[in-house]
Amino acid sequence: QVQLVESGGGLVEPGGSLRLSCAASRRRVSSYHMGWFRQAPGKEREFVAAISWSGGSTYYADSVKGRFTISRDNAKNTVYLQMNSLKPEDTAVYYCAGYVSPYGVPSTSQPAYDYWGQGTQVTVSS
Repeated sequence: QVQLVESGGGLVEPGGSLRLSCAASRRRVSSYHMGWFRQAPGKEREFVAAISWSGGSTYYADSVKGRFTISRDNAKNTVYLQMNSLKPEDTAVYYCAGYVSPYGVPSTSQPAYDYWGQGTQVTVSS
């Protein structure tokens, strides 16, 4: 089983930046599609970004497109989410997730993901 651990969350002012990391252990995730999801207070968890196992394909929610960048370093078994121009509405718990697929395109749907981290809090406030 893959264990995913997120880090890098915190409190940041509007317009600021944060970089989240998702470190995988117990198994190499170089063959896993990986994604980031978030859940704001009182709301359902939603898709943020996804990246294919090769890193060649990335997908973003419209709400973060142009501000967030997902990337991965398979040598370090780690996935990243660079978040720029943060807004108060980006406040949420951010979760890393992953799954193995024979297809080259990562899913944006939560049920596709088999492994989840515990989440890291991101708060955007002045």
